[in-house]
Order: sequence, then C-alpha cells, then structure tokens
Amino acid sequence: MSGKVLLDTNAIIDALNDGLKLPCADYSISIITEMELFSYPKLTKFERDNIKKLLSYFEIFNISKEIKNMTIEIRKNYGIKLPDSIICATALVQSATLVSNDKQLSKIVDLDVLSLKRFCE
Repeated sequence: MSGKVLLDTNAIIDALNDGLKLPCADYSISIITEMELFSYPKLTKFERDNIKKLLSYFEIFNISKEIKNMTIEIRKNYGIKLPDSIICATALVQSATLVSNDKQLSKIVDLDVLSLKRFCE
C-alpha cells in the first residue's frame, strides 16, 4: 500500500454508519465523493455538519486534465460508471490506495484497492 489513501464514497458512509475510527494515514477524496456525500436528499443539518467536519481533514482533488484522460480510458476499457471511473482515475493519478467496498473496481489494472474492513485491520 502506498502512503496516500483515497476514500471512496461508500467507504466514508460505511465508516460513519459503523462508527469506525480510521487508522492514521494521508487521506484524500475525489470531488465526486464530496458531491455524492452532500447530494443525499434526506441529509439532515447535523449529518451535513458532520460531513463538513470530516472532509476538512482530507485533501479534495478536482478533475484535472490527467484525471479526465485516465477516466476516459477506465470507462472505455472496464465499462465502470462515470463517477466511479473518476474516483479510480483520481487514485491512479495521485498514486493512492483506493479504499472502497465496490468489488468491481479491483479489476482495474494497476489500481491498488482495499476494502474498508481490510484497510482497518
């Protein structure tokens, strides 16, 4: 595992729901994850405030030209949904381990993917 860790949306939601304490690491997320977290229709003010607080500890990566081009290749080669392709491309471009509970992402060549459970062990 590299020193950088990029959290997928599902890993953050599962960690919050299960009250997990993440190990010390250099955490980041894709801007897609930020948008997904804040776009839930029934999000309460309390939940929104907790997400804001949590995300203040993470570096948030926008979609650069390199991420855009990598996203296109991932989408073409693996048929993964666009948001997931962007998150995977972000992890690849940033040389980060992706923590995700989405098993289909492990088929992407050169992408280091760990489940949340395995990451927290």
